[in-house]
Amino acid sequence: MEGQDWAAGEHKARESAGTRASGLGPHRSGRGSHGGGSRGGGGGCGACRPPRCRSRALAPAGGAAAAHLFLPGHAGPRPPGSGVPLAAALHQLRPALAPDSPGLAQLRLHAARHRPDGQCISERTSEGVSELEIGALPRRDSAKVEMQLEGDSLYISQANFILAYQFRPDGASLNRRPLGVFAGHDEDVCHFVLANSHIVSAGGDGKIGVHKIHSTFTVKYSAHEQEVNCVDCKGGIIVSGSRDRTAKVWPLASGRLGQCLHTIHTEDRVWSIAISPLLSSFVTGTACCGHFSPLRIWDLNSGQLMTHLGSDFPPGAGVLDVMYESPSTLLSCGYDTYVRYWDLRASVRKCVMEWEEPHDSTLYCLQTDGNHLLATGSSYYGVVRLWDRRQRACLHAFPLTSTPLSSPVYCLRFTTKHLYAALSYNLHVLDFQNP
Repeated sequence: MEGQDWAAGEHKARESAGTRASGLGPHRSGRGSHGGGSRGGGGGCGACRPPRCRSRALAPAGGAAAAHLFLPGHAGPRPPGSGVPLAAALHQLRPALAPDSPGLAQLRLHAARHRPDGQCISERTSEGVSELEIGALPRRDSAKVEMQLEGDSLYISQANFILAYQFRPDGASLNRRPLGVFAGHDEDVCHFVLANSHIVSAGGDGKIGVHKIHSTFTVKYSAHEQEVNCVDCKGGIIVSGSRDRTAKVWPLASGRLGQCLHTIHTEDRVWSIAISPLLSSFVTGTACCGHFSPLRIWDLNSGQLMTHLGSDFPPGAGVLDVMYESPSTLLSCGYDTYVRYWDLRASVRKCVMEWEEPHDSTLYCLQTDGNHLLATGSSYYGVVRLWDRRQRACLHAFPLTSTPLSSPVYCLRFTTKHLYAALSYNLHVLDFQNP
């Protein structure tokens, strides 16, 4: 995939749609209820931009940097670095969080930045936050980064490689030397998942890669005519979605790799995909450049359309991330700045709950702790927001970068003690451990 300034393109698209002015807090245009709360013109046309961004590398910090975050009730734009100090914000955050959320007695922000030589340095905040030490990850400013966790290991994509690192006992730092390096794609890794001791990866070269984690077995095969934006794997079945406006179903069995079971013509670019826990269907999130919902559910066995979610989505309300929480409930987010919670038992035409990104920023990813806590990753300033799913307003936001074209938050992952956020050039950790 050719590297382009997708962040600048997104900004221009929003300006042409009349939905934002400049800075972190845009001017708001008129809004309506679209497909359960989406806004007209929100986020531009997803078909024009794959979910990736050229970002500017941050210079190494010259000294201690204060960790700040925004209060949910502030009015108007507030640039990064002008928020509330971490200690004061934590005092307000604790009573708002769910009492049964995992280990929320203390929240500490860890960050690591790369030096120009590609090595990794640790950064300590002025609030006395502990350091995070990360091994020397390859540095690639224009690449989208994906991440997965399994046991005591973290897997992270960098350019056309996937690297595996082992956590140190504290869970907030990594051994410097990778456990493994998985290669095979000719262009950037767009997405990957872990399944049945395999890594299944989607590449910008239009290929799917299958790697056995504990051996040197690697197979890649041509899957799509253009880049494969997303992939999922459950129950021995792989599903993939591509910019070529198709979704495909494949077997994971070693003797049948590369044999396509179904080709679904979505008539729209596919940005996200997920298989139902029942292994009977899967959902696609598309660019929303047609006269149909960007969220559609397909039968996994026949490839036939089962239903679509929502109605009256504005053009360009592409879905960049979608995840099942149960066989009947799922979450989605994307260009129109909303997170939506869908319950298929209640309605497929309207979501049952929604949360709006307050600064009109595209939402690249979402993740939950399996309970009441929801985290989202934004396109501007690397903002991670925490939400209590029982409330509509954002609890708090953590801007992880400070430059106008800095990296989006591409991926979020929860454990019982940490929330990991992957940007194009660094990895941040929100630490929920008890003091």
